[in-house]
Amino acid sequence: MTLEPQTKFLLDQLKALGAPPLETLTPQKARMGSKFPQGEVEEVGKVENRTIPGPSADIPVRVYYPKEEQSSYPALVFYHGGGWVICDLDTHDNICRALTNSAGCVTISVDYRLAPEHKFPAAVEDSYTAVQYVYDHAEDFMVDRTRMAVGGDSAGGNLAAVISHLAKEKNTPPICFQLLMYPSTNTGGEPTGSMVENAYGYFLEKGTMEWFRDCYFNSEEDKKNPLVSPALNEDFKGLPPALVITAEYDPLRDEGEEYGKKLADSGVEVETIRYDGTIHGFISMAAVLNVGKAALEKSGEALKIAFSK
Repeated sequence: MTLEPQTKFLLDQLKALGAPPLETLTPQKARMGSKFPQGEVEEVGKVENRTIPGPSADIPVRVYYPKEEQSSYPALVFYHGGGWVICDLDTHDNICRALTNSAGCVTISVDYRLAPEHKFPAAVEDSYTAVQYVYDHAEDFMVDRTRMAVGGDSAGGNLAAVISHLAKEKNTPPICFQLLMYPSTNTGGEPTGSMVENAYGYFLEKGTMEWFRDCYFNSEEDKKNPLVSPALNEDFKGLPPALVITAEYDPLRDEGEEYGKKLADSGVEVETIRYDGTIHGFISMAAVLNVGKAALEKSGEALKIAFSK
């Protein structure tokens, strides 16, 4: 396969801009430049910015409601990507709006603490606290606590996978589905084929990934922790059904697909889909990439089916 035309055009544009690699910037400056093309804002029923009590400080969340008024809705607790270092509620606003409408659910987007100011396990603690709080206060969010999913992209997909394991171990909250968009699942593992093949020239590059890890990890020991790399868990049985999305020219492609296989081999209902000809982050670029729109639509359909069971 070769790059699909829209993805190639986008990469050519980014190259022409000549922006410095993220790893050459401070985290603060990198965050200022971490913007995706949002396109026209998709209308939802309403949006609320709220906070929930966190382990060390309040956690900002953004709550999206569908247009159709109901007494309660299924819920998706969503974790944004960005290597645990960059991005926020605004960078992933388009994804949350699209999923709210296509899945007919309340989407709670979580603004977890970022590294390096807050290293591992701060993001995990905030992510788990958020989904447990929504479950415990379901009525406040107009959420049906029997139909709650988690999801995220990249580092957010990592957090969604980690939280699915944690919720199983703690027996709370019950999670009915996990939406894993090009997730990082074996963060400190040996380089896969896709990690080597796609290390340069395809948006997410080797140097940036190493910088993200250096910002997030406290030490080399963190690489061996299943709360960092969910693929290291020994028991996958009983995890929620999943949709795993990967991209052909993504360094994280192989570990995402291997994670899907681990789920399937353990009897978990899982669909793993590779989108050919495109790159890491393509769903965040749905405003300019049709393949991103298609993956968003597929994600909404999968959530809707999971919520109907």
